[in-house]
Amino acid sequence: MEPTVPITAADETLKGKTMFASLHTSTMTVRRVQSRGIFDRLTARLRLATIAYSQRQHLASLDDHALADIGLTRAQAHHEANRPVWDVPKGWRC
Repeated sequence: MEPTVPITAADETLKGKTMFASLHTSTMTVRRVQSRGIFDRLTARLRLATIAYSQRQHLASLDDHALADIGLTRAQAHHEANRPVWDVPKGWRC
């Protein structure tokens, strides 16, 4: 027999309504709630470093016309491409 859960006033308010969260949002939420070990955190950091390196190498390979399209000069692209892999935006960090 399954245990019964008492219905609260909040449950009654939401009754009949559909709740939606994207897979990305729910994954981010679960990821932040779960306690992760050092291996998981290290793996996540290495993955971010790899992504940052790949994006910066691609940026460095763009021609002047493509750089002008995104509003960067060759010097700005070179400066960004030479940043260390651990220097990623704050929103990326785990």
